[in-house]
Amino acid sequence: MNNQFIDFKQKRELGDILSDTFAFLRTQFRPFFTTFFKIVGPYLAVFLISYGFYFSSFSSIIDFNASTEYGVNPFDVFSSVAFVIAAIVLLFSGIATYVLSQATTLYYIQSYTENNGTINDSEIRKNVYKNFWSFIGLGILVILSVGVAFLFCCIPGIFLYVPLSLSFAIMVYSKRSATDSFGYSFDLVKDYWWMTFATIFVVGLIVTFASYAFSIPAIIYQYFKMGIFSGELDSETIDTNFIDPIYIVLNLVSTLAQFLLNIISLVAITFIYFNLNEIKNNEGTMERIQKLGGDLDS
Repeated sequence: MNNQFIDFKQKRELGDILSDTFAFLRTQFRPFFTTFFKIVGPYLAVFLISYGFYFSSFSSIIDFNASTEYGVNPFDVFSSVAFVIAAIVLLFSGIATYVLSQATTLYYIQSYTENNGTINDSEIRKNVYKNFWSFIGLGILVILSVGVAFLFCCIPGIFLYVPLSLSFAIMVYSKRSATDSFGYSFDLVKDYWWMTFATIFVVGLIVTFASYAFSIPAIIYQYFKMGIFSGELDSETIDTNFIDPIYIVLNLVSTLAQFLLNIISLVAITFIYFNLNEIKNNEGTMERIQKLGGDLDS
């Protein structure tokens, strides 16, 4: 067994979950992101490229100086088409990238846990693509449920979000169907809702503040470009910011950072799942007892 191996199947307090989340990412940084970018990388590249085109084409839509002396610029129709195409590609590539990112992270941890720190890349890739549509289906159930709850009131939405955020981990690690995972998430969190909420809330704050740090350069550059800091606000530069290559690159870097930082939440949620599973089912304890009995018999 790897000396740096972190056993997920243990009971943990909030502080332990946070420290072990970062310890796992630190010790597994290179193998994890190697596997991650092998699977998610191509889709992430399409997402970022379409995001850049979306920004560029959007500027043409809101360009107030686009008219010519003969009326409307005849090339505006091509800008509109490019905008629609970029938006469609951005939507679908974004969904695919997020789903594959979530699935890759969860199945990486599954491989890590089942093989005592040894990773099977081909097995991870196989599981990710095999269960892609299960993630889509469960995602639709979660989004609809939480979305409808938030329409009525913020409190029901938060109440549903806490257990349902664990449903994807349940589907992977307990090998349940999407609908069974959806229902079992409420049973798993029962009597431990506040503890689960507190952990998710603290991790969310960490990820949110870290994400804001990466968005600051783009905001500062935009303010300088518009002349806000100098007190000479130029409204004509508002629409041109979207086609400014520096501004687009800064936004892409910010988007990529926010996307990758979400991995912290996924790892933390996995630790939360195993913690609750251990409290209720003692799965890890039973496995260690059986292993110890096997070692004594041999």
